[in-house]
Amino acid sequence: MNSIFVTGLARAYPSHSMKQGEFEDLLERLYPDHMDAPGLQKLIQFNRRTNIKSRPIVLDHTTCTKEDATPPTVDELSSIYRDMGVALSAQACSSAMLEAQVSASDITHIVAVTCTDQSNPGYDLFVCQKLGLSSSVQRVLLHGVGCAGGLSALRTAANIASAASSRGQPARILVVACELCSIFLRTEIRACLADGELHIAPALFSDAAAAVVLCNGFALEHDQKPVYELQEWGSMFVPGTSGQMSYTTEANGMIASITKAVPKTAVSAIIPMFSQLCNKSSTPINLDPTDFDWAVHPGGTAILQGAQQALELTDDHIRASLDIYSTYGNSSSPTVLIVLDQLRRMGQGRENVVATSFGPGISIEMFLMKRCRNVEALPPLSTSIGGRRNKFWLGLQSWVTRVGKKSELEQGVKRYSVVR
Repeated sequence: MNSIFVTGLARAYPSHSMKQGEFEDLLERLYPDHMDAPGLQKLIQFNRRTNIKSRPIVLDHTTCTKEDATPPTVDELSSIYRDMGVALSAQACSSAMLEAQVSASDITHIVAVTCTDQSNPGYDLFVCQKLGLSSSVQRVLLHGVGCAGGLSALRTAANIASAASSRGQPARILVVACELCSIFLRTEIRACLADGELHIAPALFSDAAAAVVLCNGFALEHDQKPVYELQEWGSMFVPGTSGQMSYTTEANGMIASITKAVPKTAVSAIIPMFSQLCNKSSTPINLDPTDFDWAVHPGGTAILQGAQQALELTDDHIRASLDIYSTYGNSSSPTVLIVLDQLRRMGQGRENVVATSFGPGISIEMFLMKRCRNVEALPPLSTSIGGRRNKFWLGLQSWVTRVGKKSELEQGVKRYSVVR
């Protein structure tokens, strides 16, 4: 009964995307008179080296001209997130709940995280309303943890589930991470123009939401098929590194500051964190990193390559991280959860899995988990689910299908695709 399981896992990307080559075209349309500026030239060169094929974003960049170069106001940014961030989050949550076979009334807690919205009440409240969760659902909203946030939220949920188990109570916890990094794109580019320095965020980050359903042993039902069983988890920060990564609020949005020292610092924390979790486990865990599949937060090429070298991993060990990074880029907090979702879809793999992510601090989050081998390959979504939750699941599937056809997200995009 003390076991904790991931029973549902899903991701949601917006309908628009920006290919690597299109980013330079966007800069030329927005700032045709400033293409020789040192900051933009550094950004262009960095974009060419990212190895990211395409980045999903909520806004339609193809219509932008130099008249649209002014960044959105704080009010406009909040409205964009409240519309599109909530819709994207609800889509991911709906899909995760469908897989987990839980209804709105089954959810006991929700743990949400974001670093791209600061509104009050938090976006998690509106996700709860969109999903029809109980007004008594226990809510937690995390902020300030950046790219580490997906696992920060999962760690918080795991601790809640453990506490519920110690009291003999069921816990079905919905975890959601959502970031709309692209809404700050023009603010970041303006910073490049103003100080002549490289601000990498406009060429690295994308938009996404991810959701996980977590259950303790008291909540797991016989017909559910868990994906992963959590074994150990923890976090720590590297002393003296708080200035290496930050995300600060400016008049027209947020500016990311990521120094060249970040990859080395992040990678240096992996082995100490991994050893700590292995040594504190109540069941013997092999300390050889090559015996695990690794879901490493794809913060950039340098982090992925550094992790491979430090841990002596092959491309196969981090195949899901490499795939998500090259296909979608870095979506900040949801990304590591998306990597975990992708990993379980890439063949049988190794029995044990490590998930790790990094954020401001510099902080590191890490989970040790194992695959639940009784889980079969995921079938297409089906309406033939019987039992007391059938009506709710049909409603969720309708929502997933509707949003998947871009209805609600497209309405938001049309309203905010060009913010002057």
